[in-house]
Amino acid sequence: MAEGRSNGEIAAALFISTKTASVHVSNILAKLGVGGRGEAAALAHTRPELLGAATRPW
Repeated sequence: MAEGRSNGEIAAALFISTKTASVHVSNILAKLGVGGRGEAAALAHTRPELLGAATRPW
């Protein structure tokens, strides 16, 4: 999400369905307490520990 990927792009990268990616994105937004992807990305860029998973090769 922090890289601006769509649910379809996330799904393809993780070999899951787009619907599953959508559910995961919704859960992430809820856990972060944000209203949307832009707000989540902004928060992630201010908290490097949230971006650590983005550097994994998968």
